[in-house]
Amino acid sequence: MNNPDTHSGVTNAKLGVWLFLASEIMLFATLFTSYIVLRMASTSWPWGWDVLNVPLATLNTVILISSSVTIVMAYAKAYDKDKAGFQKWMAATILLSLGFLVVKAFEYGAEFKLGIGPHTSVFYAIYFTMTGLHGIHILGGIAVNAGLLYMSSVDEHWANPLFLGRVEGAGLYWHFVDIVWIFLFPALYLL
Repeated sequence: MNNPDTHSGVTNAKLGVWLFLASEIMLFATLFTSYIVLRMASTSWPWGWDVLNVPLATLNTVILISSSVTIVMAYAKAYDKDKAGFQKWMAATILLSLGFLVVKAFEYGAEFKLGIGPHTSVFYAIYFTMTGLHGIHILGGIAVNAGLLYMSSVDEHWANPLFLGRVEGAGLYWHFVDIVWIFLFPALYLL
């Protein structure tokens, strides 16, 4: 609360992360609204469990929820100034993130092999748009988390008092990405 760069007790960096996340929420809310409108207006709409790979999506849900736990552990280790612990948990977060993308690549690959793509139907256009955009956000999170992992190996960055705030911002973003998937999974695969 004694931060000199703020009058509210919230750092400028944290405020920036929250504003960015607010814009992301508006983006995904628009996509979900479009999904609902298109689905309600359609005379026929496939059931997600009939046309999509629910077991792989379930595996990806488990992977992302696990990565939420590992990034919280990374933050806790950074808070405790335990560099080795931070690096272990952040590396685990990155590996889980890459695992998510590998599973998604298998899912997309199987669909492309069957000739299914965004051009196939409105359902698949929505599916590929929303999951593809989510995948891009996963890539962004991997880049940020990998950058923090690298920065932790440089004593100057690790000792910087702003480092913990950077980890906290990355964690907020990562939880947002997880929450988006928690909405995407039932909306596309189970309903």
